[in-house]
Amino acid sequence: MKIGVFDSGLGGLVVTKAFVDAMPEYDYVYYGDTQNLPYGEKNSEQVLAYTIEAMKFLIAQNCGIIIIACNTATSIALRYLQQKFIPSYAPDIKVLGVVIPTVEEALEDDAKKIGILATKTTTNSHIYQQELLKIRPDLEIFEIASPELVPAIENNDFETAESYVKQYVAQFSDIDSLILGCTHYPLLKTYFRKYCSEKVKVVSQDELMGKKLYDYLQRHIEIDICLSRNNNLDVFVSKISDKYIEVAHSLFPNITVNEAKR
Repeated sequence: MKIGVFDSGLGGLVVTKAFVDAMPEYDYVYYGDTQNLPYGEKNSEQVLAYTIEAMKFLIAQNCGIIIIACNTATSIALRYLQQKFIPSYAPDIKVLGVVIPTVEEALEDDAKKIGILATKTTTNSHIYQQELLKIRPDLEIFEIASPELVPAIENNDFETAESYVKQYVAQFSDIDSLILGCTHYPLLKTYFRKYCSEKVKVVSQDELMGKKLYDYLQRHIEIDICLSRNNNLDVFVSKISDKYIEVAHSLFPNITVNEAKR
């Protein structure tokens, strides 16, 4: 069986690259729902419906464990998938999100004030705030929605994205850590570190998820032994374009981008 990775667009390829770099021997299937992005501007019912369809696709690709790289889908759909959908549809499959590992990383250095930058839907769900406060109730947390960043990244317009990053960073005051709460945002982490104070820890999911997945598989040998190891990555999108191929090739130069047939 393979490791599946799902995102609302191509931002999750950054996390996929982290997995491949950390554990290149495994087989991976990536699915980006480019037809329906950005999820951050969709309502909860739409996000849940799109995510369920993505799970069905990845399960049909023989994925034994699926990581929802999309923070919006994690915040809206993960609990339902784990408690309702997966137990009835594919009870042997494991589905994980990115929020908990990110929260753990943000709290490692005894931060007192944490900033969160995410899509509108993720921010409105307050999932990061809830999970942070479960661990450390005395935290000061500042959440800001940044709806312009994902479209700029998907359009390969990094000049515009940088100008927005500068504006958003200026809205955070005296924080210790800044969570980049969207898997597209690691593509902008250089800009965030450029405009943030040197004392601010910028938590970028591509820098932590490889180790987190490795550790998870070490703790769950029953899953690990079922995973195939042919050093292969298949990339699928729900809508293909030259622009999406260009973005994918910036991370995986020789990869073939396939349009999913469902």
